[in-house]
Amino acid sequence: MAGFNKFGGGMNMQNMIRQAQKMQAEMSKKNEELANTELIGVSGGGMVEVVITGKNEIKAVRIKKEAVDPDDVEMLEDLIMAAIKDAQSKAQGLSKEMLGAFSGI
Repeated sequence: MAGFNKFGGGMNMQNMIRQAQKMQAEMSKKNEELANTELIGVSGGGMVEVVITGKNEIKAVRIKKEAVDPDDVEMLEDLIMAAIKDAQSKAQGLSKEMLGAFSGI
């Protein structure tokens, strides 16, 4: 029969290809949105902020003067790490929210 193949029909295969292309375009758009979305991780009650994109690219680190104690550099290091982890957690949550439908998460 014309128009059919071993996969059960030419039209079904064409529809599957169109759907895959549409899904790929949607994923690309969501990935671009993630790359352009900025999230802020905070620690120390706002003493340290880390700005990160939805794709985990660190854009900025902001430290209030009060957080800088030359006699306790370790505390500042801990605050920075906590702010980074907070930002990454937010980015991961956003990524799951935006891309979960594509990855089955």
